[in-house]
Amino acid sequence: MQKDRMIHNANQIATYFAAYPHDEAVAGVADHLKHFWEPRMLAQIKAHVAAGGEGLHDLVRPAVERLS
Repeated sequence: MQKDRMIHNANQIATYFAAYPHDEAVAGVADHLKHFWEPRMLAQIKAHVAAGGEGLHDLVRPAVERLS
């Protein structure tokens, strides 16, 4: 997946969960990524977070870190 598209998709998920309390929102983003993103996409988002996570919503980084 193109990097910009990956960031956009992850941020869309985070935006949906942003209304929840922080811990629930992070868990919701992580759960969504785990259940709906294929392994290659997960590897790509994990690598992006490891490289600094530029452009990602504040909920995405801790959600991805939960998947590691």
